[in-house]
Amino acid sequence: QVQLVESGGGLVQAGGSLRLSCAASGSILSINAMGWYRQAPGKQRELVARITSSSSTHYADTAKGRFTISRDNAKNTVYLQMNSLKPEDTAVYYCNVEIRANYLYTNYWGQGTQVTVSS
Repeated sequence: QVQLVESGGGLVQAGGSLRLSCAASGSILSINAMGWYRQAPGKQRELVARITSSSSTHYADTAKGRFTISRDNAKNTVYLQMNSLKPEDTAVYYCNVEIRANYLYTNYWGQGTQVTVSS
């Protein structure tokens, strides 16, 4: 069984910073891509950033230049450093990790962590 545990969300003023973490645990043979998504009220879930097993990164246009995704393979953890936060960044942030626990890779989702940016 695989679990993803997120942490680091909270309330911050516009222009502030937060660092999200997502740690995977359980019967893990290997991890492929890791990513962060977010969902604001009344909106669809959208990709924020993604990092491959070779640490190649991809960012949504809204995150470029402000957010940085990174991973620690020894800890099975993915991070999202968010700087210069804006009120429109307010959302529930979810990590998504491609994990091989048996023969196939499966996408797992974290429980979500609330990020609220006040103006």
